[in-house]
Amino acid sequence: MSLAAALDVSHLPDYAHDWALVDVETSGLIARRDRILSIAVLTFGPDGTQTGEYSTLLNPGCDPGPVHVHGLTAERLSGAPTFEQVAGRVGALLQDRVMVAHNAQFDYDFLAHEFARARLFLPVTQRLCTLALNRRVEPPAADLSLASLAAHYGVPQTSAHDALDDTRVLAGIFRSSLSEAARLGVPLPLVPCPPRQDPQFAPNPPKTPCAYPNPGRLTPGDHLVQGMKIAITGETATSRAELVARAVAAGLNIMSSVSRHTSALVTNDAASGSAKARRAIAEGVTVIDEHTFLELLGEVRSGTPHENGTPKPPEAAAPATPPTTPTRSPAAPVAVAGVPVPRRPEPKHSAKPFGRRRVLILGGTHEEASAARARVVELGGAAAINLSASVTDVVLFPGGELDRRMNRITALELPIHAHGWLGAPASEPADVPAGNVAMTDVLPRGGVIDLPVLPTTGHWHVSASWAQQMNCEIDVVAFVLDEDEQVSCDGDFVFYGAPESSHGAIRLLCDGPTEQTVAVDLAALPAAAHRIAIAAAIDGAATFGDIGAVQMTLAPGVDAPATAQATLDAATSERSLLLAEIYRRGPKWRFRAVGQGYDHGLETLVRGYGVDVE
Repeated sequence: MSLAAALDVSHLPDYAHDWALVDVETSGLIARRDRILSIAVLTFGPDGTQTGEYSTLLNPGCDPGPVHVHGLTAERLSGAPTFEQVAGRVGALLQDRVMVAHNAQFDYDFLAHEFARARLFLPVTQRLCTLALNRRVEPPAADLSLASLAAHYGVPQTSAHDALDDTRVLAGIFRSSLSEAARLGVPLPLVPCPPRQDPQFAPNPPKTPCAYPNPGRLTPGDHLVQGMKIAITGETATSRAELVARAVAAGLNIMSSVSRHTSALVTNDAASGSAKARRAIAEGVTVIDEHTFLELLGEVRSGTPHENGTPKPPEAAAPATPPTTPTRSPAAPVAVAGVPVPRRPEPKHSAKPFGRRRVLILGGTHEEASAARARVVELGGAAAINLSASVTDVVLFPGGELDRRMNRITALELPIHAHGWLGAPASEPADVPAGNVAMTDVLPRGGVIDLPVLPTTGHWHVSASWAQQMNCEIDVVAFVLDEDEQVSCDGDFVFYGAPESSHGAIRLLCDGPTEQTVAVDLAALPAAAHRIAIAAAIDGAATFGDIGAVQMTLAPGVDAPATAQATLDAATSERSLLLAEIYRRGPKWRFRAVGQGYDHGLETLVRGYGVDVE
């Protein structure tokens, strides 16, 4: 399939690149463990001319996994080359090109691990995900799967899960979505690619979760109890590995840092001045020496085992917040065009006048724009933060006419309203397309929904997106928290440098400079996990008042329609923002859009959750 028939962006510098479109079929979903079974690469120039094509089956040297999905049996793969034998040819096609794939981080991670096994460098410096691109474009497709987008864009698909056919389908989808992005003036979500095969990105060996909740502090002279959180610092006569192994075998929870929830600190030199010793003294944590600890290990009292789905007390529904006082309270009611805007409007219902509208607010002060977006949600619509194909209306505040998107909005002939329109809106017009917005719960700040029990998987994707930034970067992070609202180990803190939790239940996915996703596998969470807190922090001097609104979406899969969405923009001077949380409520899991900001940065935020910051 040639891109040239419908696309030549060589005259548009922001869209003109050499491209390498890639699809892989794999033996499983975990790149560090599973292998590539087949690969296809198509290359194109900026003018849309195809310049190369390569595809091959691969002998993975292992069980091929779900044959019912990809149809690749061990017998069929037995005579194929190994990845090491074709790595040079694949690398030559990727060299000096932007790698394009559908769910590109998946394909990129598999390629990075395969090249690392072959002891070769993966020559990819940028990648583009067609899922992320279409989330920006927002076409009115059933969902963002390859099949649905192919149907929407009119691309024929003959053999799903065949790498070469999927790549040819991808070429057609990419052609159409790139053309739409250029029409809308949507910046491409290009992701710079670090060497993900570098050992620093490999997850730590899984820590065996402690089977018992923390019973509290150790009282001097009393017994240790299973579940107590123990930290160790300084030199010990017994090797650290042996101490840890004996403590874990006894049912204790060994922590790498000290917090107010630590039961005891083990050290032979309490006056050493180490960070752990100083924190223990400040928090009043019991300090014992190695000899005492070894004696206490001989008679550890029984704890109460964790139970999944244990009912939580009513206060458990409150948002998890670090032990730092917020710098500002939730926004007070504001009036837009003389109409009061409640701080927490009810979720939208189809009977409300904006049931299928998606409204973009331009201009005004941060407070005016924030209140206007809240008003849109109150009326049953959805607040947009970027121009896309799903935007139905634009509201202008003073200064909005100078927005760089106005020329594009005028060319698209979108309805433009003065801000007074939000005070007395007309009913939804008949020609507003239904799209997926009508199927999505639009949550206000603080809004909560119960997560439905999925028939085949407990995988959820929580995504955060924002407008393109030029003077700073935003990092999305996640914390797996126990009953004390603390991480059980440093591996329960997921961020750009450690993108997967130690138990594999939480992964950070980067789909572009304005979008990051936290993938959550509820079934893989340890029994001690009661809450997943998802936050964002700014790297730089900017604040969330400079950034503007952050849009949150919750979806039961990487390409599934959103179950819920929320627009969070109450923050002004804050540099870190608690975005959302997934938490247990009795036997159920719930999702909350939080939107609580703090003036401090990422380091203080993570310390508050018990993460040891070097």
